[in-house]
Amino acid sequence: MPWVPELFSAPALERLLEKRRRAELLAVPFFYGLTAGELDALIDSFADEPVVHDPMRGRIRGVTEFEAFVTEMKGWLAEHNVSIENVEHIILPARGFEEVILHLHSESGPVDLPVAIVADRGRRGRIQELRIYYSGWQLTGSHVNRPPLLQPNSTLRPPDYVAGYLSALAAGNVDAIVNAFEPDGYAREPAGGPYIHQGREQLRAFYEHWCSNDGGVPLERCALIEGEGTCVLEYNIVQWGGTKLPPQAGVAVFTRGPGGKLAAARMYDDAEPPLTRQPQ
Repeated sequence: MPWVPELFSAPALERLLEKRRRAELLAVPFFYGLTAGELDALIDSFADEPVVHDPMRGRIRGVTEFEAFVTEMKGWLAEHNVSIENVEHIILPARGFEEVILHLHSESGPVDLPVAIVADRGRRGRIQELRIYYSGWQLTGSHVNRPPLLQPNSTLRPPDYVAGYLSALAAGNVDAIVNAFEPDGYAREPAGGPYIHQGREQLRAFYEHWCSNDGGVPLERCALIEGEGTCVLEYNIVQWGGTKLPPQAGVAVFTRGPGGKLAAARMYDDAEPPLTRQPQ
């Protein structure tokens, strides 16, 4: 996901099918589409003019800006010798989601950058808007204040295994947060890599620190995608404990474990927490 497969040439699709089973080819993956060299297929995958939101580049709107974005991204991927690890994807009629890790080479050494892409889909499966999420910390060593992309929707009802975690996180109830996870479950901060906290001991230490600013982290729920055992929540961060924050956009991926609790919570935002040691 998210590009429309029938818009690509047969050779481009055959190259992709060498990596994926034909049954899985309901949509062309984001980064494969960028590097396939078929710009018309990317543009025509949109229902109207292209609209893309990127953490570093802001909003890209219109064919001319989109063409420049694709050219820049292709050059960046080649320059940093990027390889792509597929993590998760969900494809539904109205919305789609893709999660990858970009393994790249930087001046300071190898970097593993988690990236999430959400697509709103319209008529004939065409894209209405693409929203890309990742933390700039791994690339620049600093956080970027990213304004909200979506309005909050108080009517959203996540599945129970996610709702319990969100309520505990908002309240700053560390016992309840840890209990929301499977015994070997993990939470991953936006920078990924070494910022993974697995098992009850590590989870407790992590969330005790996260809730050390006089309270929890309530999230404004904006949009939801539910797959089989996976839930994707787009949100706004507006407060961290006792500190109000400039509203910022983010997305989290939750997977359900065999016991019905969280096996994983993977976060994608670039908020700068008001804490002594900053989560990434």
